[in-house]
Amino acid sequence: MDQFIVRFWGTRGSYPVPGPQTVRYGGNTTCVEVQAGPHTLIIDAGTGIINLGHDLLRRSQERGGVPIRATILLTHTHHDHTQGFPYFPPAYLGSSVLHILGPRTFEEDLDETLNHAVLPPSFPVSLGELPSLKIIRSISESETVLLDGDPSEPQVFNIFRDQITPGPDAVRVRVHKSYAHPRNGVFIYRIEYHGRSLVFASDTEGYVDTDQRLVAFARDTDLLIHDAQYSGADYTRGKQGWGHSTPRMACEVARQAGARRLVLFHHEPRYDDTAVEQQECEAQRLFPNSQAASEGLEIAL
Repeated sequence: MDQFIVRFWGTRGSYPVPGPQTVRYGGNTTCVEVQAGPHTLIIDAGTGIINLGHDLLRRSQERGGVPIRATILLTHTHHDHTQGFPYFPPAYLGSSVLHILGPRTFEEDLDETLNHAVLPPSFPVSLGELPSLKIIRSISESETVLLDGDPSEPQVFNIFRDQITPGPDAVRVRVHKSYAHPRNGVFIYRIEYHGRSLVFASDTEGYVDTDQRLVAFARDTDLLIHDAQYSGADYTRGKQGWGHSTPRMACEVARQAGARRLVLFHHEPRYDDTAVEQQECEAQRLFPNSQAASEGLEIAL
């Protein structure tokens, strides 16, 4: 199975915005599914992960009840990137196996930080009480993740000390840390499979003359998913330094990196569908092969 498919389940930043003004692009917060051969990877656990979870249950039932296995990659642990996990249906099944990888936050390991999102008295069930098997690990920029074989547990290697020999069907996840998001930065992921790649770069802010570290990391990618939360006008009216980009910033990264396709992501919750469409139109003038992310969008690489 050679499929490499990206599905968008949550495209908003900050907080969910359901309602008639957000129907076209969606109102759920950050969650993207990547199906790479037999492997299911999930980037971030905003409220979009809830609908994804129900769909994973449906697929499992269609396959005769095959247990759900997934690797969840967290970019950081701000609320809009974790708030859906307590309501993720597979987490309540004892047969589910969930590998959860992401950054340390200050001096806390990932499991300590994630536990804050699922913790009484603000939530009735603690992380440890969820029946699924959860393997939680902090990773760093000096590490890379391999999923090789079917089924497979993600293996973490140090890129400087370990000999890394991925097989021909391996999925490789590379890690890049951006410091352009308060307060502890954010992970940007590059997922590679069968000679194709995508880069997920949400919650990052452009620099003067463009973020050249990110340009190098995203070089020649087939798909760049890039933060474009603010219009240029809003950015200059008080949003500078908030850790988010504009369509122009996203397009410049895509252009300099030689990306084949750009998807604008992490839409500002105050923007209705018309405003997001305007963001999309601006991007298409600067980088023609671009579009705004919408819930339900599926891209085959």
